[in-house]
Amino acid sequence: MGDPDNADTTRPRPAASAARVLTFAGNQLDSRDLFASAREIVIAHGDDRYRLRLTAQNKLILTK
Repeated sequence: MGDPDNADTTRPRPAASAARVLTFAGNQLDSRDLFASAREIVIAHGDDRYRLRLTAQNKLILTK
């Protein structure tokens, strides 16, 4: 990893227990990896937060 003295302090870091490895194939990510432990994730995009939810019908819904 990087030097802790040069860490980016502008963005909050996830708790150590929330850290996990996601595997990309090119620019593709398997949604099962995203929803391995929850049915909803929060995506930070600039100053905005989006919720990506997995429905009971196995569909994805993205809301701001």
